[in-house]
Amino acid sequence: MSAREVAVLLSWLSCCGSAVWRYSSNSPSYRIFSTRSTIKLEYEGTLFTEWSVPEICFVLNKSSPKTELRCSSPGVHAIKPIVTGPDEEERNLFVDSSHTCFLWYYRVRHFFNNLTQVISVWVYDPENADPDELLGSAEEPSINSIVLSTQMATLGQKPVIHTILKRKAYLSNEKMKKGTWHIMVPMTRDDALKEIRGNQVTFQDCFIADFLILLTFPLLTIPEIPGSLPISSPRGSQLMVSWDACVVASVVLVADMETFQTNDSFRTWTRIRVPPGSLSDAERQSVADVIVSRDGIFFLINGVLYQKSFRGFVKLGRILNLPDGGITGISSRKWCWVKYLSKAKERRSNFAVWTENEIYLEYILLKFARLVTTTELKNILNLSVTATLTIHSVEYTGHPLEIAVFLSYCTICTVTKKIFLVIYNEDTKQWVSQDLTLDAPIDSVFIPHFIFSALPGLILWNKHSIYYCYHNFTFTGILQTPAGHGNLSMLSNGSIIHEVFVDYYGNILVKMENNVIFYSKINTRDAVKLHLWTNNTTRALILLSTSGYTYFLYALDNGTIQIQDYPLSLETRSITFKTKDKCPYLAFHNNVARVFYFLDKGETLTLWTQIIYPENTGLYVVVESYGPKILEESHDISFEAAFGHCTKTLTVTFYQNVDYEGIYDYFEMQHNNTGLVMVQLRPSEYSKTCPIAQKVFQIAVGCDDKKFIAVKGFSKKECHHHDFSYVIEKYIWKKYGCPLRLDFTEKFQPVVQLFDDNGYVKDVGANFIVWEIHGRDDYSFNNTMAQSGCLHEAQTWKSMIELNKHLPLEEVWGPENYIHCFSYAMGKPGDLNQPYEIINSSNGNHIFWPLGHSGMYVFRVKILDPNYSFCNLTAMFAIETFGLIPSPSVYLVASFLFVLMLLFFTILVLSYFRYVRIYRQYIYKPPHKPQRKHKKN
Repeated sequence: MSAREVAVLLSWLSCCGSAVWRYSSNSPSYRIFSTRSTIKLEYEGTLFTEWSVPEICFVLNKSSPKTELRCSSPGVHAIKPIVTGPDEEERNLFVDSSHTCFLWYYRVRHFFNNLTQVISVWVYDPENADPDELLGSAEEPSINSIVLSTQMATLGQKPVIHTILKRKAYLSNEKMKKGTWHIMVPMTRDDALKEIRGNQVTFQDCFIADFLILLTFPLLTIPEIPGSLPISSPRGSQLMVSWDACVVASVVLVADMETFQTNDSFRTWTRIRVPPGSLSDAERQSVADVIVSRDGIFFLINGVLYQKSFRGFVKLGRILNLPDGGITGISSRKWCWVKYLSKAKERRSNFAVWTENEIYLEYILLKFARLVTTTELKNILNLSVTATLTIHSVEYTGHPLEIAVFLSYCTICTVTKKIFLVIYNEDTKQWVSQDLTLDAPIDSVFIPHFIFSALPGLILWNKHSIYYCYHNFTFTGILQTPAGHGNLSMLSNGSIIHEVFVDYYGNILVKMENNVIFYSKINTRDAVKLHLWTNNTTRALILLSTSGYTYFLYALDNGTIQIQDYPLSLETRSITFKTKDKCPYLAFHNNVARVFYFLDKGETLTLWTQIIYPENTGLYVVVESYGPKILEESHDISFEAAFGHCTKTLTVTFYQNVDYEGIYDYFEMQHNNTGLVMVQLRPSEYSKTCPIAQKVFQIAVGCDDKKFIAVKGFSKKECHHHDFSYVIEKYIWKKYGCPLRLDFTEKFQPVVQLFDDNGYVKDVGANFIVWEIHGRDDYSFNNTMAQSGCLHEAQTWKSMIELNKHLPLEEVWGPENYIHCFSYAMGKPGDLNQPYEIINSSNGNHIFWPLGHSGMYVFRVKILDPNYSFCNLTAMFAIETFGLIPSPSVYLVASFLFVLMLLFFTILVLSYFRYVRIYRQYIYKPPHKPQRKHKKN
């Protein structure tokens, strides 16, 4: 915000409501809060006298409601305003002694011609930066930043962009220009989370803090069209919001006077409006819920779903397989899983729509499908047909493929009802009833929110209380405050719950309508009341920024919105400083570098996690998994104790122990042993004062569609194109690649290599087979079955084609029917002097060519080992042999013979007609005419 916007915000916040005080720093999102930082104090209210600060801290103007503070010594400093009246609350500010003083600043330019983004990066000092740099609106570095960046570059500093999911790194290939580095990265959706990191270089004993950014394809906001009308929630209602789970900067906010959209966490924003005549005045002010997705913005108004997109504003109904009315709720995903494994052909849904008796799912490109009805659910769950069953709510869980459905059930529906939970898996298409049932008044409403965890866990709330259900619904209860109250309204002057905010780090913030905030942590059973941050009449929301920090969003009466960073970590540490709530462990480390791992056949995943804790507390690390039982685990624990502290390290290995060779139902066995397993590592005990309390990740067992094989030494680029006349009339360069030219006397053994989206992985050591795709069989293998160690006749292309005449050539032989020849127990002795047609990297088997012929061979290679991969790994390569003469082509010979025969018969026919003509000439025209004698007169 600009200085003028800040002044407007503060004056608006202080015009009414209770007194409140807060603090801020020049560092965005309070990334740096140290002895070097300037702490800005501000008091809202009319009773201010002066500031109470420790002696080691210096305040610029003690008697000013807005002033600056510096603390020369690190530690916890008690600060509060002194007022005429009841005491204001005291904050215990944690001032660090960190040597991190500088921050990275970045700007992005998009290039759609080659789908790249150029990130301009420089270093800035928050204490000496220009206002535009502090507000994030600078387009180029300030003079101070140019000098600082140049000096850091001289000392060896150079920024690198690291991607979090795919572990890639990008750096500048150019020299610094005007104090700025320029780094080019590809546009991507599945690797959007990035971090700017630098070398460990110091200037004046100061380092640069790493900077987390979210960089995806450019997102556009729907433009405002002149003459359009505002769309809003009912007058006097609280703010409602929706954001893209994978792009948290893309947000839609509905207030009681306007609807706003942003793609940069409200640094800039536009209004969403609708064309005149599309809704009545009453309908325009009746938005009950909103969802933002890749297909547009969806509004629920009076039981009808509407879509706002770049194409316009339309009512959705029966034409899209949705009901024309009676919709009671809509819900979208809350957690981002960019990668996941699904065995189902259909893609997973984007959001859910429901009535009292039906559930619909929306898929990409605005395709809706009905999932289930309550009548069908009664049959699935074996419920009484006479009972009343309605859909209470639908919520996406923390699992990327599961949907939770809360059902209201009653037989005599007058006083109470039961709310129970069933979970639907979009991959397996199965419904599973969960051990969660609530007895509630007939008119009660509970709002669910699943937490970010491996095991299903959620919190539910009504107007006054928060219910928690953790560890697969085995750890349940009502959040209690230190005073023993489960009713949060009693501690917030009767206000009711407005918003429950849950982040990836396990923090839970409960915001009441009067802006009182309670704080809890997942897997804990209590909550504490935080310091008041804004007055009780401000309409506000808590959101997550692209850097993983929280911020407040304010909707002002003048039809505008403002944002303000919120120091969640500092506020929670301040409130728990004087309590007995201490984190039971000192450190919790692990080497889980990704949120998604793929495991193929024969592969293992080994991870370690370490916990350090005081002696005699007996902590340990818990490993929890959720999903199909397709993985085995082995655990190894090491323990050390020294100087009153214990270090316990757990090494866990995930693997499969399945032999797929010789199995009759190979494909079914594969299907049953693939799937998605959610895993989390967590300490056995923790509290609200602990940092991140768990590590959640996925293990996908199955085929990684980014995995492929290729034969070493072959390329599809920079081929020398020329025509071949051996057998192949048309050589497809783009498909077959560049052929390898070999002398006809040379043998060839393909070296198969494995690749994924990150490049080369390893050489393949498993068995594989090759065949010529055009049917050529004038090649052979140098090893015989006997030389290869076979104890009975091995499989060959001839024998497999004979056994599978009904299949195409590429399917007659593969890992599903492979049987080795190294056992007396299977197969017949047969002729072991036949060529052995299976190759691997160590058996020395080579392809050789018929003598005296040049030719072109296009081979396909396939991995034959059934225990190597869930993927059907194949590749193509071409060999051009050159020798004395080309190998004759059947078609060429036939064509030549046809031409010869045609020429022969043509000559024969022409000769026939020639001789007939001559014959006729001799019959009708004698060659010698008799001479007539003339009479003499």
